[in-house]
Amino acid sequence: METASAGLAPDAEEVVDADHIDWADVIFVMERSHRAKLNRRFRDRLRSKRVVCLDIPDDYAFMQPELVTLLEQRVARHL
Repeated sequence: METASAGLAPDAEEVVDADHIDWADVIFVMERSHRAKLNRRFRDRLRSKRVVCLDIPDDYAFMQPELVTLLEQRVARHL
């Protein structure tokens, strides 16, 4: 299994682009608003993709232990 991470904000360290979408088999977003933004930007490319919203508020620090725990719990059931 290979993973990559990219953000939707223009100031994200790695901004999601068409290549990320094309590469992915499954795309996880933390919030419903992220899914909506992703759909607005990449609607055509997402037609054959599985996009999963984890319903995790995007207000955690990078690698914050509580966030890691939530991600482990919520992602596992989709793999």
